[in-house]
Amino acid sequence: MSQNRRQNNHKKKSGGGSRQSGKQASMKYQIRADIKVNGKVQRKDIIGAIMGQTEGLLGDDLELRKLQRTARVGHVDVEMTDVGGKVHGLILIPSSLDNVETAIIASALETIDRIGPCTAIIKVLEIQDIRASKRSVVVDRAKELLLDLVTNGESATKSVVEEVRSVLTTGQAGNFHGLTAGPNVESSASLIIVEGRNDVKNLLNCGVKNAISADGAGNIKQELIDLANSKDTVILAIDGDRGGEMLFSQLNDMMKITFVAQAPVGQEWELLPQKTVTKCLSMKEDSGKFAAKLTKKQKEEDEAAGFEDKDWAEELPEEFEVEEAPAEIQEYMDHIPGLAKNKAILVKIDGSVTEELGPKSLRTEANETDGAVALVINGPVSDSILDIAAEAAIETVVGTKKGKGYSERDDVTAWMTES
Repeated sequence: MSQNRRQNNHKKKSGGGSRQSGKQASMKYQIRADIKVNGKVQRKDIIGAIMGQTEGLLGDDLELRKLQRTARVGHVDVEMTDVGGKVHGLILIPSSLDNVETAIIASALETIDRIGPCTAIIKVLEIQDIRASKRSVVVDRAKELLLDLVTNGESATKSVVEEVRSVLTTGQAGNFHGLTAGPNVESSASLIIVEGRNDVKNLLNCGVKNAISADGAGNIKQELIDLANSKDTVILAIDGDRGGEMLFSQLNDMMKITFVAQAPVGQEWELLPQKTVTKCLSMKEDSGKFAAKLTKKQKEEDEAAGFEDKDWAEELPEEFEVEEAPAEIQEYMDHIPGLAKNKAILVKIDGSVTEELGPKSLRTEANETDGAVALVINGPVSDSILDIAAEAAIETVVGTKKGKGYSERDDVTAWMTES
């Protein structure tokens, strides 16, 4: 009797599980729409407009909020960039509806002409069949797995010479201002910059002793920049992925980079065998040519995603023209030529200004100066400058260009003299 009860209980639990999994709808299509907004808006503003302005338009059965609750329409996502103070982005909406209903939802998006107070233009680029895309991904991934299976034995082993050399070289990794480095980084006329400490250790195992880690792209040390700029030749050794290319883009703007040596696609320097390390270093590419190749690749990816490289002034309607700085901001900008480099002043509400302020005294003076309405600096507007302005309730910052960690903020408006 107790055994039958246990079996019945087991059947009830199994039934509940199957009913729950039945609620998970499989997405069949993805709506991809281009959006241009005449003003600065956030993702939540765009999504709110999509939900609000299509409500009641297509009737109860095709109301987006209800379709999302029943998992027939997925999460609305928006990928966006800010170009000249105007938003350009891509709207992505997955759908498990049939093709007719999905097309109706897509066409409804084009009726939206405002996001909050800003005018907007939405154009549907395509309705993508997700199932076809998934089949393509399955085939590509199967090829990768098969290739890994065939080559795994070779890549997982080292020669006897490499094993013996690793005993002598692994312990030679040193420290250069907190960065893992080979013993010859300061004495050698050339320098190899890699992403992480394990990359340095692997190069040491291969007999390369002038490598130093950048420790990722988050916070590049000034000591590394000074070291690179003092060398005759600087080689940046990056992994064969998007992260490596992003590291190049950042470091190329900050320090001297002569050549770029990229690992094979999908591989990392910390795992490369000696033969591949030697080959990649010998096939290094001039940094200028590598940058041009990256730009071309990015343009092709943008075009494939529906973003066309066009002149905004020619392609957008008149209401999308880039806004010039108001007269009041132009007056603030006129102070910059008279300031020493990286020095700042505070402009008060009566038009008077403070004496020139350096980085150490700026925060204190900003908090103690009554009636300050603007912060003007002859240098880049960094995230720390915006923090100082926000703490002192200064709503306007004027500088020469965007600096380290800069991002758009709601509490402070920044203007740059360089476009």
